[in-house]
Amino acid sequence: MANTKYVFVTGGVSSSLGKGIIAASLAKLLQARGYRVTIQKLDPYINVDPGTLNPYEHGECYVTDDGAETDLDLGHYERFLNTPTSQANNVTTGRIYQSVIQKERRGEFLGKTVQVVPHITNEIKERIQILGKSGSYDIVITEIGGTVGDIESLPYIEAVRQLKWELGDTNALVIHLTLIPYLSAAGELKTKPTQHSVKTLMESGIKADILVCRTEHELSDDLRKKLALFCNVRQEAVIQSIDASTIYDVPNLMLEEGLDKVVLRQLVLQDDDTPDLENWNKFLQRHKNPKCQVTIGLIGKYVELQDSYKSILEAFIHAGAENEVKVNVVSIHSEYITNDTIENEIAHLDGILVAPGFGERGTEGKIKAVQFARENKLPFFGICLGMQMAVIEYSRNVIGIKEASSVEVDENTPHPVIDIMEEQKNITDMGGTMRLGSWDCELKENSKVFEAYGKSMIAERHRHRYEYNNNYKEQLEKAGLRTTGVNPKTGLVEIVEIPDHPWFVGVQYHPEYKSTVANPHPLFIAFIRAAVEYSKSNKSAKVSQG
Repeated sequence: MANTKYVFVTGGVSSSLGKGIIAASLAKLLQARGYRVTIQKLDPYINVDPGTLNPYEHGECYVTDDGAETDLDLGHYERFLNTPTSQANNVTTGRIYQSVIQKERRGEFLGKTVQVVPHITNEIKERIQILGKSGSYDIVITEIGGTVGDIESLPYIEAVRQLKWELGDTNALVIHLTLIPYLSAAGELKTKPTQHSVKTLMESGIKADILVCRTEHELSDDLRKKLALFCNVRQEAVIQSIDASTIYDVPNLMLEEGLDKVVLRQLVLQDDDTPDLENWNKFLQRHKNPKCQVTIGLIGKYVELQDSYKSILEAFIHAGAENEVKVNVVSIHSEYITNDTIENEIAHLDGILVAPGFGERGTEGKIKAVQFARENKLPFFGICLGMQMAVIEYSRNVIGIKEASSVEVDENTPHPVIDIMEEQKNITDMGGTMRLGSWDCELKENSKVFEAYGKSMIAERHRHRYEYNNNYKEQLEKAGLRTTGVNPKTGLVEIVEIPDHPWFVGVQYHPEYKSTVANPHPLFIAFIRAAVEYSKSNKSAKVSQG
């Protein structure tokens, strides 16, 4: 294809309407028609990336293969499309201004006054088109964070206005996602907020080509006609996005509404083919018709906000569908796990996942949870900090090194079984300086992980500063905590497991980042399978005791 086409997704009326899910669903439909599609996210905050943000602020920080710390929407893009994203797929205001200021310092603007227009908007346009100019994609979908009318979003909106004019109407279009609220007192849906949102967009020089309307109730034909008339769009371009039971229903709902056809017609692209969603719908069928269920405890310290562990929760959905099991996830705050509460919190579960995190808060609760799982043969999965807590717990309670700890938790510990990585010791800047991105790991045969992956060499994504201290490796292995995965170049221990436990695996990396609908992560599949076996054996034991 000669020209890459561009689709921009903006939002109005309210935040959290699901621009990322709509963008990913449209991309899935276009991909299922044979088009090469990618999605990028433009975030209006001034942080260079979300790497230093507390999860309570912005949800989880998603990491790509090339080491970009990005917005969690990139996780949705990868899970829907089953194709990796990169640094180019997430752009922030901080990154834009940083680049422009560096260019100014180098004298690249020939003494001109540096301004939002044209210098900032030119930088934004350049970033938007990087993926398109690569020649790898037919269509680039760009999601613009925030809500139309926000001060911080204005440079992005202006850049889109310029780009749409430069590219022409057949090469670029704007989808505006908006809310149609239902007033129960009046018993009707209200279009006025959407009208005002579209008007605000038009005041910035942009006409919405397609309206996607989030709603709790069906839009009548009369309502669609009204929206089309007042918002200056064709009636077929008024798309209903009704609340769904799962985000994975949205591609089919958008297909029914004809969103992909409207987009392709405006971009003058072939729309005759029917999207091939056979595998997607097989996944949905398994997801919605489980044969049994298990309950997994997600033990972390940011559990009040579901988005803090978004990729883990979605990986459970993928693995559950693969096993034809409904996975009920119970969030447990590690700060509240004590010797007095642990029985009530964990004993009824079919498995626990001790989640990633940073800092001292809640670590002792995580260690107690690991001990309970180890001693009671409860399936255990530790990710990043969760794996490190397993090493500390084993050192303290099996080997007897009572003062074993992590330097992150106690910098003066006499037994740093988890130590800061050598290359991290002299780093003072926090942003973008952890061990990030995809790293190789060699697996040992006759291990749970080798059985799960079915191969000896894997590559997984990382985000950490601290590591397993190899000075304690011989001692730990002799006591039964087996090292089953190691980075072949650095010798870094990536995976530990207990051979005589039904399923006790800790990994230093983040397997949840690579789980998709098309390729559920093998470790999550194996963990859920172990939880099912544990649940069955528990029920059998109770029946025999009864």
